[in-house]
Amino acid sequence: MLYAIFGAVLIGLTLGLLGSGGSILTVPVLTYLVGRPDKLAIAESLAIVGTIALAGALPHLKAGRVHGRTVMLFGLPGLVGAFAGATAARWIPGAVQLLLFAVVMLAAAYAMLQGRRREAIAKSSPVTVAVAGLFVGVLTGLVGVGGGFLIVPALVMLVGLDMREAVATSLLIIALNSAVGFARYLGTLSSAGLHPDARLIGTFALIGTAGVYAGSWVGKKVPQEGLRRGFAVFLVGMGLFILWREGSALLTP
Repeated sequence: MLYAIFGAVLIGLTLGLLGSGGSILTVPVLTYLVGRPDKLAIAESLAIVGTIALAGALPHLKAGRVHGRTVMLFGLPGLVGAFAGATAARWIPGAVQLLLFAVVMLAAAYAMLQGRRREAIAKSSPVTVAVAGLFVGVLTGLVGVGGGFLIVPALVMLVGLDMREAVATSLLIIALNSAVGFARYLGTLSSAGLHPDARLIGTFALIGTAGVYAGSWVGKKVPQEGLRRGFAVFLVGMGLFILWREGSALLTP
């Protein structure tokens, strides 16, 4: 239980410190520290990530920083994608989902090491923005990540939002995508005789939300670039570990 609490704190702190990336820790924490089966871990991750993201989005909504038109243009295709990804997951072995998840972790690490672009290259067409939203939604439903590390740069570069608007809008999109993905997973889990642990989800969500606010406060006093690079190195290590562990399990007769 101590490991679980530590993991929940780490998830929230990372989200608060970096604005994204914390949700990508949720599946490994649930799988390797708490011992949840792979598909349950992915489904519960969606519930936890969605709840934390919604809690983080509420102050931004109140302050008017959430860009409503972008939520519609990027977020609605994302809901379709999240449903499709969660549906496809029914026929994909859990170990394969974790391998895909490891690839996503390595991609996130690469993006963090490269650094985020803070200015839009050009405002893209609504179709391009919608396709990007659909892709992120599929990823959310398939492997249980919120996708903030993809959404924020996309909103900056494709839509032209400033960083504060992009982070605020991203949180609401993550919450919506995660809710749809989790709802779709419930049917898949039920048919397999599996049921999410509501108490575990609530505990992680509560501690993670507190961690978000604590991380936001600490983040004002700590250099972001060093944190981002350090977390990227951590993601590389974790991604390679998952590739090794799940790959070995698949290859072992």
